[in-house]
Amino acid sequence: MQPRAYGAILALALLSACGSDNDHDAATPPQTAPEAPAATPAVAFMTDVHFENVYGDFKSAQFAGIPTKDGRNATIRTMYAQLTSTRLFNENYFAFRAALDDAYAKGIRHVALPGDYSDDAQPINIDGIAEILKEYQARGMRFFLAPGNHDPNEPHDDNEAGKNDFLTKDGKEQKVYATGSAACKARDPAVVCTDQLMEQGYEKLLAKLGEHGFMPNRADVYWESPFSKYAGTYTFEQAGTQAALSNRQFEICAEGEGGAYKAAGEAKLGRSYTKCTSIVDASYLVEPVKGLWLLAIDANVFIPNGNFDPANPKNFKGFDGAGNAGWNKVLTHKQHLMDWIKSVNERAKAQGKQLMAFSHYPTMDFYANQTGAMKAVFKSGAFQTARVPDAATTAAVAATGLPVHVGGHMHFNGTNDYSDAAGNFLVNVQSPSLAVYGASYKILSYKDKDTIDVQTVALNAVPRFNELFPHYQAEYDYLQGSTATADVAKRWNRAVLDTQSYGEFTRYYFGELSRLRFMDEYWPCEMKEAAMNLDGRQMLILSQLQTRVTLAQLKDVPGVLPLTASCAARGTAGTDGVAASELAADWADATAKAEKLAGARGLTLAGFAKITAYDFYGDFHRTVYAGELALRDMGQERVNQYKVLMGAFPATPAPIAMSGSQLSDQNPVHVAFQNQFRQVFAIFKGLGSAKPSGHFTIDLKGKKVANAESAALSFN
Repeated sequence: MQPRAYGAILALALLSACGSDNDHDAATPPQTAPEAPAATPAVAFMTDVHFENVYGDFKSAQFAGIPTKDGRNATIRTMYAQLTSTRLFNENYFAFRAALDDAYAKGIRHVALPGDYSDDAQPINIDGIAEILKEYQARGMRFFLAPGNHDPNEPHDDNEAGKNDFLTKDGKEQKVYATGSAACKARDPAVVCTDQLMEQGYEKLLAKLGEHGFMPNRADVYWESPFSKYAGTYTFEQAGTQAALSNRQFEICAEGEGGAYKAAGEAKLGRSYTKCTSIVDASYLVEPVKGLWLLAIDANVFIPNGNFDPANPKNFKGFDGAGNAGWNKVLTHKQHLMDWIKSVNERAKAQGKQLMAFSHYPTMDFYANQTGAMKAVFKSGAFQTARVPDAATTAAVAATGLPVHVGGHMHFNGTNDYSDAAGNFLVNVQSPSLAVYGASYKILSYKDKDTIDVQTVALNAVPRFNELFPHYQAEYDYLQGSTATADVAKRWNRAVLDTQSYGEFTRYYFGELSRLRFMDEYWPCEMKEAAMNLDGRQMLILSQLQTRVTLAQLKDVPGVLPLTASCAARGTAGTDGVAASELAADWADATAKAEKLAGARGLTLAGFAKITAYDFYGDFHRTVYAGELALRDMGQERVNQYKVLMGAFPATPAPIAMSGSQLSDQNPVHVAFQNQFRQVFAIFKGLGSAKPSGHFTIDLKGKKVANAESAALSFN
């Protein structure tokens, strides 16, 4: 779009005040007879970029960042912060550019960003990504954004936000906060105060990024919001009026959507809705080239909470975050979207349009249908299973007729599908983040009206990925030299700085993330001990072990296997106990069985020892996130070894004896492991045997997803 044209539309939109907050009638696009669609361009989907401007300007005299040789300042987060986060903060700056360059070289000119394109919608980051988008826009690319739970973090501005972990040239942490924060109001000298760290709401974001889909473009064939009503033939001028934020709001209440949906909701609830207010819905439908419809869905749901003040409805503290709401809450609090999506799909079919929908949130189970099993074996709340859409939610989205949806949010690579009795078939494509292990973007293209080709482009080679490593060396040196308890706890493995590619770097990062965070947060005590101490050889032997020696007796036979009874409750020893020394003979018997299992697959038991504990739990978490891409990284031999382990456990292990809520130390050594890790390896298999997620095709007519890669690895 020409800047002058966009400026005119933005001005028109901001000045317009017509329309109703609850006018959900479907827009009326130009009606054309259905026709066989011509070839439409491929679209790249880059989700969860989490852009941070590593050379941004804090606009503060207190702290400018780390001076660099070229005269810039590095405004970056610490390596420790990255290694304990589910996303990188710094290197993804370079990964985003690499992805754009790669897509451009492939001839792609349409790029969708399904939310979390910034890390928290701060001015320093939004202004930074806007500059990059403008740079590539000048080369002929078009960008289409959808909101995520990080952009915005809240529907309205948060002038109290900030971060504790920006890196200084001395390797220390620096707090940087917005001027409305308590620390800044108290003039805390340890805190840098700048509104470059405030978190912007919808109004500021759409003003700054409106030209990237949120507002109509004169070059577009068509554009609408869920609330658009066009009189007669579509015109750019009408679209500009309809795009005004005053025409793109709906009423949301604590209990559900208000407006036209309130009466029915209150009748069902049996009481009046409360805490009602109006919020922007930034969704839009755009036809950038004839025949291609991109449906950008704002699936953020910010529900008014107990802090909501009707006298100050724009106070950000009055709303819950959108991270765990997703499509489950769209059904209750954004009902107008469901009606609109159904209308868009019906019109797309009637007019022969090729429809691609995207939002920040997945529409169905993103754990390869392993969610129930994961809830059963891991800690409560582990792996953010609260974010998995309910089955009823998936059914409702599919009932709109939507054929394909690209989601993000979880930073996962994966695919799932859903069919119903009415003939609806929905495929959810999970596009991985550029800021994690398995960093990739997706390319979707219609091959014909019933066939969609999906490619996953991995970002293993990223120019300049290690540009900031010298700054992390200063952090490492400081932490190693400090004796402060807090600093000692933040020490990390320097080997991450020796990685030779972005792919290797993110793989190592994910191993450290698993060690420093996931194992504590997700794994019950005794499972964590086993996973962090046993290698693949020991696991295979333990899967075959039958012994009467108990966990309590392990202390008497050190050196057989690296487990203890430290996670178990003390129980009362039975009268039929055996000597601890029997474990050695039982272990030898299990070793012989394990050798046979390995040999039957053309493997050696000794080879399983190459799977270190660090490798195992890293591989497990990498497969959770990257699916098929993680298996590709493991290689055929490692995949074959895991397949042996997956089939090695007894079909019905002996039950675990409990002492209250803990396992008893009177359990035989093998019992807890065989019970729990039989489930772990079943989940592992499910995650690595899911629907194709590398290069695949979607057959809308035949209702199936087919792998387009003959060499794709799987645990099947």
